[in-house]
Amino acid sequence: MGIDLAQKLLDVIGDEAAFFTLSEEKLRAITGGRSTVYKQSYRDELLRKAEREIEFIKEKHIKTYYFTDDNYPTRLANAADSPTLLYECGDCDLNASRLVSIVGTRRATKLGVKFCETLIAELAEQVPGTVIVSGLALGIDISAHRAAMRYGLPTVAVLAHGLNKIYPDQHRSDASQIVHHGGAIVSDYTSQDELHRGNFLARNRIIAALSDATIVIESDIKGGSLVTANIANSYNREVFAVPGRVGDRFSSGCNKLIQSNQAALITSASDVVKALGWEASSPRQDKQLELFPELTAEEQMVVDALRENGDMHINEITTKLNIPVYQVMGLLVDLDCRGIVTALPGSRYALV
Repeated sequence: MGIDLAQKLLDVIGDEAAFFTLSEEKLRAITGGRSTVYKQSYRDELLRKAEREIEFIKEKHIKTYYFTDDNYPTRLANAADSPTLLYECGDCDLNASRLVSIVGTRRATKLGVKFCETLIAELAEQVPGTVIVSGLALGIDISAHRAAMRYGLPTVAVLAHGLNKIYPDQHRSDASQIVHHGGAIVSDYTSQDELHRGNFLARNRIIAALSDATIVIESDIKGGSLVTANIANSYNREVFAVPGRVGDRFSSGCNKLIQSNQAALITSASDVVKALGWEASSPRQDKQLELFPELTAEEQMVVDALRENGDMHINEITTKLNIPVYQVMGLLVDLDCRGIVTALPGSRYALV
């Protein structure tokens, strides 16, 4: 039930308490509806589920945003099918002055990942504090989250399931880092909801609605990224796409968006900043590259392995260094956030 329908229902019956206490017959008479949500057994089960969810929320210190609350994200409130209740783990301002969604294919190319990192680095330089929103998926999504953390921008991951799990599991460490770097993971699903394929398309509406604009970096001719772009257009939000070479599979979706005037062509962050009318900051003169970062012994081993072998799969690093994979993952995430290594598609890593 989106906020538009929920508000219309409240306007008719008065308040939430009435929805759960009135008889089925009275509800049907007042609303003139025949929906199964009016059945007493259905409403009773909703209350039992809510009571269980409250325990989870308290135990895990989850924030909630109900659509009638003053702190409900303003941008979401402007989209009729936004969720009535949103859950957040973290402490990111969902009403920040600038939020941008970055989405793309799960099979990102090295070129796509590099453009994503460059774009976010430029946004961090020109409009500090911009919140980067994405879906924690493989490819462009996770590249956007990692680049945001690397360049000091808060990032929000919108999940297609409850906050009791992380999917894909290999991004669990990233989700933790997002929260600890001033970002958040959010969802409109409870911890009791099952994970279905349709959830991923449904959550795209939140990615689009949370932001001022959606940027598609790489996409096939069909896919979730184009769905997000179409939804953003329906919300009258700005949509941008990165053009690619004719014939490249994962440029075809972006080229289609541009050709059909569903997205504006961009080649840099300056294009985004100008189109949105944001005031860009003056270039920082005191910014210095950390040429000789201090590394722990284990971090130095990882860096030496990548310097010697070039890009490597995480399993190759684990085998070569004889270090548990969970420890290697933690080292790689830290090095990634510090701009020393970069994540590539297929769980591969390379020195920046």
